[in-house]
Order: sequence, then C-alpha cells, then structure tokens
Amino acid sequence: MLLIILGLILWTGAHYWKRLAPDHRAKLGDKGKGIVVGASVLAIVLMIIGYRSADFIAVWNPPSALQHITHVLMLAAFFVFGMSATTGRLRGYLRHPMLISVKIWAIAHLLVNGDLAAIILFGGMLAWAVGSVILINKAEPNWVRPEPGNKSKDILLVVITLVTFTIAVAIHIALGVNPFG
Repeated sequence: MLLIILGLILWTGAHYWKRLAPDHRAKLGDKGKGIVVGASVLAIVLMIIGYRSADFIAVWNPPSALQHITHVLMLAAFFVFGMSATTGRLRGYLRHPMLISVKIWAIAHLLVNGDLAAIILFGGMLAWAVGSVILINKAEPNWVRPEPGNKSKDILLVVITLVTFTIAVAIHIALGVNPFG
C-alpha cells in the first residue's frame, strides 16, 4: 500500500506543481517539463508495482451486475479522453476531457474492485482529478470553447475509441485480469 500512496503523492505533486507554485515551475522552463514527465512515469511505476504487490484486503463485495456498468463507463472514458485530441465537431465540448475521463475511469474501477488497494489507488486518482479541475478553473476562470471542426473527425474518434478499448481489454487479459470474465 505504501508504494501506491507514494505514487499518488508523487503524481499529485508533479501535476499540482504548476498550479501551486507557478513561479517556481515557470523558472525551470523545459527542464521543469522534464521533471514533471519523469516524476509522472515514476509515480505510475510505483502505483502499478504497489497495486500488483498489495495484499488483498476486502472492504466490500461488489455485485457482479456492476461489471456491465463498468464496461460502458470504460468505453465512455476512452471516448471522452479522445475528445481532448479530436478536431471534429466534439472539439471543445468539454473543458477538461482528460480529467473527466480519469474520473470516469476511477469510478468504473471503484464499482468493481472492493479491496483496500483499489480503493486507495482509484479513489486517490479520482480525488486528484477533482482537485485538478478545481485548481485549473480557479486559475483560468474564463475558458473559451474552441470552434467545432469536421464531422468526419468524430467518426474517426469513435473508431479510435473502439480500437483502444479493445487493446486495453487485451492488455488486461494478458495480465491475467479478464474484465469480461
């Protein structure tokens, strides 16, 4: 559990640095970006190793019916994440598509994982995403929605969503966790 918590602290600190200490972060320029990337990668490694090595401590027993909801939520998370990069009509529909997708991802995983490690990991990422939206909205209250683009890009977004969802399912199965099992 300690590695999960350290990973969450490192992840949060790296991502909040720009918002909580903007002058310090700005002074470092591109070097600061490298520090954030390095800290983020290390945080992910810590969280993965911590989660995979954590003892299973049951907190609650999720009903199997929640798996179906989780599948739909995960598909939505991939779609919303993709909205951050689309140049189609959906461009700019949401102010924080990446953070919203992390929230959806975390909630989906909390619905089907009732162990303490999962609650710490996914609950921590959910708290980070909520805090990030609050900090960004406070620092930049006047957001201007970009103009929508071409409809064909939205179709591409759907295709990419389905492909990346399939890849994520395959990775889970390869790691011994069948999301549909």
